[in-house]
Amino acid sequence: MTGKFAYLPITVFILLLAAVSSCKKDVPLEENNPGPHAVKLQVPGNFPAAKQEPDNPLTAEGIELGRMLFYDVRLSGNNRISCASCHRQDLAFTDGVALSTIGVSGKKLDRHAPSLFNLAWAKTGLFWDGGSKNLESQAFGPLTIADEMHQDLLVLEAELKQIPDYVSRFKQAFNEDIKSTNVVKALAQFQRTLISGTSRYDKYKRSEAGASLTTIELQGMNLVNSKCKSCHSGELFTDDGYHNNGIDATFSDDHEGIFQGRFRVSFDPNDIGKFKTPSLRNVIITPPYMHDGRFKTIEEVLDHYQSGIKISPTIDQLLYQNQGQAGIPLSKTEREAIIAFLDTLTDYEFINNKKISNPNE
Repeated sequence: MTGKFAYLPITVFILLLAAVSSCKKDVPLEENNPGPHAVKLQVPGNFPAAKQEPDNPLTAEGIELGRMLFYDVRLSGNNRISCASCHRQDLAFTDGVALSTIGVSGKKLDRHAPSLFNLAWAKTGLFWDGGSKNLESQAFGPLTIADEMHQDLLVLEAELKQIPDYVSRFKQAFNEDIKSTNVVKALAQFQRTLISGTSRYDKYKRSEAGASLTTIELQGMNLVNSKCKSCHSGELFTDDGYHNNGIDATFSDDHEGIFQGRFRVSFDPNDIGKFKTPSLRNVIITPPYMHDGRFKTIEEVLDHYQSGIKISPTIDQLLYQNQGQAGIPLSKTEREAIIAFLDTLTDYEFINNKKISNPNE
C-alpha cells in the first residue's frame, strides 16, 4: 500500500473506508446518472393519436438539444446556415420563397421548402416524394447535400466537441459522446414537438370558451369538407398521401427524376407526377404553393383547381368534379368563403411560441 493511507492503523483505515462508502450511498442515483427525462407528446384534443418512435423516444434533454441544433449555423459547412434559415417559425417553419438559393452552393433548389409542423403524424415518408422514411434519416439530406448545408459529418462532430455545453448536453440526452447519428435524433425529437393545434378552428372544434366561427367561415368549412377533404382530410388536413393534382402534363426525368414525384422513390409508373399532400393548416401564411412554389397566392391555387388542371395518365380522379370533367367549379362567393375558412387555420400561438423559438434570442 502506498500514498496517504499507508501508515494509518488498520482499524482507523477500516472506519475511514466505511465512512467513505456510506457517503457514496447517500448520493442520489440521479445525481450520478441524471439521464434523460421522458416526455409525453402533448396532443391536442381534436387530433388523432401520434405515431410512437421507440428507437428515439422523446426526452426533455433531447428536445432542448434538438432545438439548439436547429438554430445553430455550425450545422452548415460554411457556418452561415441553420435549419431555421429555410424553416422560419413566423412562417410556420417554411421560408416564403419558391425555390431557395440560400444553400452553400448558391444554386437554386428544385423544390420548395415544406413547412414543418405536426410531423409526429407523418407515417408515409418525408420530402415531397416520400424519399425519407423518418425525420432521423431525412435530416441527413439537407445537412450533407452540396446545394443545401453541405456539411461534412465528421467535421461537424469535431466542431461540436469543441463546445463544452454541447458535450455535456449530448451526454445527458444520449449518454454518449457527440455523434452525427445523435445530432439527427435530437433534431427529430425537437421537430416532433412542433405541433400546430391552437388555431381559431381548433378552439372552435374543441368548444373552448369564446371560440366561434363566422357564417362565411362555417360556409367555407363546409365547402372544404365537400370539395377538398378527399386529400386534405381529418384534423391534420392531409391524407399523408401522394397525388397528381394536374399541375403538369409531362414529367421530365432530369435531375435524377426529381420532377417525377413519388415515382422517383417507388418506381411504380402509377406514381409518376404524384407529390405529397401538404396540410391546409397555416396555408394562408405559407405561400408560395406546390412542390416547386409556382403559385404565389391562394387565389392562384383556386384558379388552378377550378380551370387550370392539366391531364396526364396518372391524374387523380378526385379532381373530376365538374360534371365528369377535370376541375372543381367554384363561384366567387364560394371562393371567398373557402379563403375565409382557411384563415381560421392560421395558428398564431404556434408561430409565436417562445418554447420552440431560437434559444439564443
